[in-house]
Amino acid sequence: MMKTFKNYISALIVFSFIAITNSCTAQVEDKSAPIHWMGFEDAVAKGNTAPKKMFIDSYTHWCGWCKRMDATTFRDSAIVKYMNDKFYAVKLDAETKDTINFQGNRFVYKPENKANELALSLMNGQMSYPTFIFLDEKFALLSPLPGYQTPEQLMPVLKYFGDDIYKTKKWEEYQKEIGGN
Repeated sequence: MMKTFKNYISALIVFSFIAITNSCTAQVEDKSAPIHWMGFEDAVAKGNTAPKKMFIDSYTHWCGWCKRMDATTFRDSAIVKYMNDKFYAVKLDAETKDTINFQGNRFVYKPENKANELALSLMNGQMSYPTFIFLDEKFALLSPLPGYQTPEQLMPVLKYFGDDIYKTKKWEEYQKEIGGN
């Protein structure tokens, strides 16, 4: 009986230590500043007064890979810092039924495409989720980037556009330079 009790206490101490350690780790991770997401029209208004490139996360509420990006890549401290420094980060629900006003145009939901016209336009009609869209400081389309991205995959792309490397090098040249595929 005494040996069972000692085993129980030992196990309780080990589990308590693990729980406390995990709790402390989670608190440290939760303290990292999140990406400063904003709506599209808010980012455009801000960009008109303080120009900055735009990173648009085109997602849907049902997209599992979109949710995974939110839970992993968009919580990476290096991604968060770089994104907040270099871009206006926008969350765009591609299926929003809200009308979006941009550059004198009204973009509405198109039931036949199950998407908003703005998302259709920015993604060149290639609707896959998630898709990330890069706009320059004057809101010109730089490039859409479809598919789930790990922090290691996304960071070189962020830097390519965020540091204006795209202005002097082709993507393939930049990729070779950094040791990418």
